[in-house]
Amino acid sequence: VRLLESGGGLVQTGGSLRLSCVASGNIDTVDTMGWYRQAPGMQRELVASISTYDGRTYYSDSVKGRFTISRDSAKNTIYLEMNALKSEDTAAYYCSAEWGPLPVVDFGQGTQVTVSS
Repeated sequence: VRLLESGGGLVQTGGSLRLSCVASGNIDTVDTMGWYRQAPGMQRELVASISTYDGRTYYSDSVKGRFTISRDSAKNTIYLEMNALKSEDTAAYYCSAEWGPLPVVDFGQGTQVTVSS
């Protein structure tokens, strides 16, 4: 599965951004799509995910109530609407696609989000 993110950038504290991720390839096998982020010197962490079967969502405690993940099946695209951004949200954000019985997780190349105070 190939993933292409867009929508990152520089925003002030309290601002909003919307990330997009277009999936291509063997997308019929994908069970879950999501967004991870990785700040410098930190481990990559799961921020939000959405099931391709029933639309069930998951959010990490750090973004719950501020971020919203959504999916447009017709466009093979997922979105991450980020509101009330904080400096600690600064990171590279990676789109993910989970598929197969193991499962396998594919990542995109990432898009940088920088929140300035």
